[in-house]
Amino acid sequence: MNIQDDKKKFVREKFSSISGDYDFLNSLLSLNVDRYWRWITTRMLSEYQDGTVLDLCAGTLPLSLELTRQAPKRQVLAIDFCEDMLLAGLKTMPADERKQRIMPVCGDGEKIPARSDSCWGITVAFGVRNLANTQDGLNEMYRVLKKDGKLLILEFSRPQNPIMKPLYNFYLNKVLPKLAGLVSGDKEAYEYLASSIAKFYEPSELLGMMEKAGFTKPWRRPLTFGIVTIYVGEK
Repeated sequence: MNIQDDKKKFVREKFSSISGDYDFLNSLLSLNVDRYWRWITTRMLSEYQDGTVLDLCAGTLPLSLELTRQAPKRQVLAIDFCEDMLLAGLKTMPADERKQRIMPVCGDGEKIPARSDSCWGITVAFGVRNLANTQDGLNEMYRVLKKDGKLLILEFSRPQNPIMKPLYNFYLNKVLPKLAGLVSGDKEAYEYLASSIAKFYEPSELLGMMEKAGFTKPWRRPLTFGIVTIYVGEK
C-alpha cells in the first residue's frame, strides 16, 4: 500500500467514525456559519437552474440539499467515497421532494463515476483537502464538467488578518480537537482536520493547479475573514 492509499484508508475510517455526529459538530464548531457558506456557494450556480450538478465529497448531503432547495428543477449527483457519511445523510434527509432529485453514489473523487461533459456545475465543500492526489481530482472534475459549466470549491483557508490569525490558530489547534473529540469520541479525526488545513495549498497554488487541469482564469472569493475560501473555475 502506497502513501496515497494510506491516506484514503485513514480518511475513510475517520469519517466513518464521526458520521453520526458530523452535521451537529459542523454547526456547533462553526457557530452555524457553515450554512451561510453553503448558501453563498450555491447562489454562485444560480445560472444553472436545471440539469445536473455534481456535489463531490458530498458527505452527509448538506450542500446537495441546499443545491436542490435553491433550484426546484435541479438534479444532484452526490458522490462521496465514505458510504457511512452518505447513509448518515440519508437517515436525516427531510421528507420532501428534494429526496427524489438527489442521487447518492459511493465513489472516488479521483476516478469520478460520471460521464465526461455531463454536469453543468460541480461543487466540492471541504473535500479537496481529503483527496490523496489533488491534481488527479481536479483533472477529473474538468473532464466531467460541461463546456461553459462552473466548478466551485468551498474550502477552509488560513486567515491573514493579524488579529484574526492567532485567534483562529488557537481555536483550530487547541479548542476544536478537544471539543469535537468529547462529542464524537474521536479526537484524532479533528486533529487531522486541523493539520490538513495547516498543510493545505496556498490559494495561488490551488488556483495554479485548477488552471493546469484546464479551468479558465480561476479566481477565489474569501469569506468570514478568510476562514474559508470559494475557488471558482470555468470550462
